[in-house]
Amino acid sequence: MRLRLWQRLFIAFATLSVLALASLAAWQQHAFRRGFLGYLDEVALQRLQPASVRLASAYTEHGSWEFLRDHPERFGELVDDRRDRPLPRGPDDSERERAAPPGEPPPPPDDRPPPDAPPLPRDQRARHPPPHGPPDLMPRLVLLDASGVRVVGNPNVPPDSPAVAVEQDGRHIGTLRLAPQPQLSDAVDLAFARAQLGNALLAALGVLAAALLVAFALARGLLKPVRALADGTRALAAGDFARRLAVERGDELGALAGDFNHLAATLEQHRDARRRWGADIAHELRTPLSILRGEIQALQDGVRAPTAAALDSLNAECERLGTLIEDLYQLSLADAGALEYRFETLDLGELARDALEAQQRACADAGLAIELEIDADVTVRGDPRRLTQLVDNLIANARRYTDAPGRIRVEVAAQRGGASLVVEDSAPGVPAAALPRLFERLFRVEDSRSRAAGGAGLGLAICRAIVEAHGGRIAASPSPLGGLRITVELPEADA
Repeated sequence: MRLRLWQRLFIAFATLSVLALASLAAWQQHAFRRGFLGYLDEVALQRLQPASVRLASAYTEHGSWEFLRDHPERFGELVDDRRDRPLPRGPDDSERERAAPPGEPPPPPDDRPPPDAPPLPRDQRARHPPPHGPPDLMPRLVLLDASGVRVVGNPNVPPDSPAVAVEQDGRHIGTLRLAPQPQLSDAVDLAFARAQLGNALLAALGVLAAALLVAFALARGLLKPVRALADGTRALAAGDFARRLAVERGDELGALAGDFNHLAATLEQHRDARRRWGADIAHELRTPLSILRGEIQALQDGVRAPTAAALDSLNAECERLGTLIEDLYQLSLADAGALEYRFETLDLGELARDALEAQQRACADAGLAIELEIDADVTVRGDPRRLTQLVDNLIANARRYTDAPGRIRVEVAAQRGGASLVVEDSAPGVPAAALPRLFERLFRVEDSRSRAAGGAGLGLAICRAIVEAHGGRIAASPSPLGGLRITVELPEADA
């Protein structure tokens, strides 16, 4: 069974939560045990403070630690912190007190020798019972003299273990060193540790349940915009370019929804442009064909004589049709990236001057004066044939849509990082709303620059394709002369 994406996300979140909680619980138990053992060691050191006082008193009484070396069992009595607490009295205690002579302490309650008993022979010391004392401290305790030599206690206590100094009138006479507690052994301590573990497990289970609920909600919530995006993509594939997504988030998913809306709007514009393109092409082709058909039928019916003027009219319509077909061909090549370009370093001013001279007669016949401003040595890297076509199209566009008498001004100037070519004309102008669309295919301003002036609205589109192929920019703006201003920026020759 294939898991859905939200299920995979939920499993990933759940696994991460379990691992995080398990690691946290293990670390908490480890830290608790270490901290609790350290706490118990601190408590044990505090319990040894009274023992150091008793050991110092015994050392003062005997003058050295030899009494403990001879009677190691007394070490436990001196360390035993229960001596400072009153103990319940039993029947044997009363009998010992009655049996003791007046003025003397009662005998010890067990078989331990009295404090002033003579030392035991060395062969009996090993057989003497071990020292009595606190059972949780004695196996971990050792007494060292002032020079660090062991007196009595566990000889395996590490030398860096916590210690309590034994002092006599400010003079260091010995050290009580306590080995760290390796593990919990007391029943009360073990019960406390188990209770802490149980509480930690309960808390971990509660947090895990909450984390699983949050993970489920997150997995479903995060994929909600993804599901909407998938539905929108299927709608686009089915041709519903009007589909839009609600952008309700400020994160990457919101940005993705915005990109989807931009894509849908672009596809919708391209569809509409393709429809307009087809309709406009059909209209542009239909016009010269209709004229040709009418002229030919008039000649066939004898309505019009086959004079030179009639033939010239037919030829003009054929040329117009050929020009339209050639422009369409050029645009199709530009879209496919198949226009041939042979780049070389050239003087843009000289190229513009030559192109202008070729159209000067046509401009004069149209009643238009030409002004030329060209800087010296304006070099660019480009294709001479395509750049000549660019200048020809711009001048022809200005000539076709400028009222007589009028002016056309051409300016070529060097600028930082490249060169600029400006072609502007006098009235009539172009509405500001139509300026951004001038370079669209088959677009013409119907009121002032209509079809009556000729042209199919492809010249500026071809100009834009040539400029972009040269790595430049082209823009339209109002002209100070009252008409249209076309600005072309091309990179310099070594750019």
